[in-house]
Amino acid sequence: MRTATVPMSTAPALSPMLQRLAAERATGALMRDHGTLYLADGQVVHAESPATPGIDILLTASGALHRDGWWDAVAQAGAGQRVGRYLVDSGRIPGGALELCHLGALYDAAFFALAPTRSPARFRYGVSHWIGPVHPVPVDAVQRETLRRQELLDRIWPDAVTDSAPLARAPHPLDAPVPPRQRRVLDLVDGVRTATDIAQHLGRSAFHILVDLRRLTAAGLVEAVRQAPDGSATAPGRITLPEVTADPDVALLRRLRDALEAL
Repeated sequence: MRTATVPMSTAPALSPMLQRLAAERATGALMRDHGTLYLADGQVVHAESPATPGIDILLTASGALHRDGWWDAVAQAGAGQRVGRYLVDSGRIPGGALELCHLGALYDAAFFALAPTRSPARFRYGVSHWIGPVHPVPVDAVQRETLRRQELLDRIWPDAVTDSAPLARAPHPLDAPVPPRQRRVLDLVDGVRTATDIAQHLGRSAFHILVDLRRLTAAGLVEAVRQAPDGSATAPGRITLPEVTADPDVALLRRLRDALEAL
């Protein structure tokens, strides 16, 4: 089995190596710091990242599939790399529902896997994922969606610290209405959990959790827990972004405006 190593590009959320693999119609696993993309004939057929729930959690948490049904499929068809096909053929889940959930998991994990990194990416030729064929996605589509998602997050709140740090509620929260979906996220903010922890707990897309958390941050309801020099957590603190005016009331109104526009 061949292994290729190429340094990663510094361009945000873009991978020249992935584009080259698509051009050569490669099959295998592209391994990066924050996740792995699986390719077949140059298209992305699956993606995984420790930052986001896997397709098993998304399927079972949503109620689309009973957890026993998932593990039965893995036991029966995992070795043959046809878990997806087995789930549909055995009647455990409709093909359309599996495809929809699989695409969500693929784009979600790819967003994190394609995050900028200084470490080299590695590609292992010939590697396949045990989920098997579900719905291949062109590399260009994956990269476009990754960029679109990053641009959306930056429009909501331009500091990414809440994406990975432990989160706490603001000590003096603004009196802002919180939609039900964001309320479920806010209820899990406890000074210890990260966005990934919350996504795993709720069984939801990690990217959608990032969207909710950035909106809550923009609304003054959530803050990142600061890290002391020794790596221990200190009191939570809001990251201060530069403002074009020293007037705190004007700065507050700008943040509120941005939060409302992002809803």
